[in-house]
Amino acid sequence: MIYKLLLSTTLAAVSMFAASSIYDFTLNSITGQPVPLSQYKGKVVLVVNVASKCGFTPQYKGLEAVYKKYESKGLVILGFPANNFGSQEPGTNSEIQSFCSRTYSVTFPMFSKISVLGSDQAPLYQYLTGKKTDPTFAGDIGWNFTKFLVDRNGKIVARFDSAVEPESSEVTKAIETALQQ
Repeated sequence: MIYKLLLSTTLAAVSMFAASSIYDFTLNSITGQPVPLSQYKGKVVLVVNVASKCGFTPQYKGLEAVYKKYESKGLVILGFPANNFGSQEPGTNSEIQSFCSRTYSVTFPMFSKISVLGSDQAPLYQYLTGKKTDPTFAGDIGWNFTKFLVDRNGKIVARFDSAVEPESSEVTKAIETALQQ
């Protein structure tokens, strides 16, 4: 058991340091299918750790509105359910998918539940929060609905804390700037 944990931790660390952009990662969709993030090359990507039982959960509505508004211009939003903060995402992937669809009519890509903080942090989030990746936006995730904006070349260009609404002028201005480049 210890060997498996050590091996998975080592592989995650190697994966993180070998990555040069988010396009180097493959994660499972909410239905369990592998999704290479390289399929989003050339798009502006908003990566968000989400939760169904959080005070910020209503941001799904804003995320969906932003997705609908900018999707045709090259924006994609990627939702990553995580149960790291206050156990606010306790459901299974199927339950999460049903909740998002039924309650907020989410159509943007959703992924299988992952960890965004701690010793079992997913390699993608090790990359997004790592000082070697981009010291400007490094640091642990503080809560659900933290947003990372990635430009068309896979470079992190902005990070927004949970309280920053998806439809805020701050987020939409950053998205519009990234879409124009």
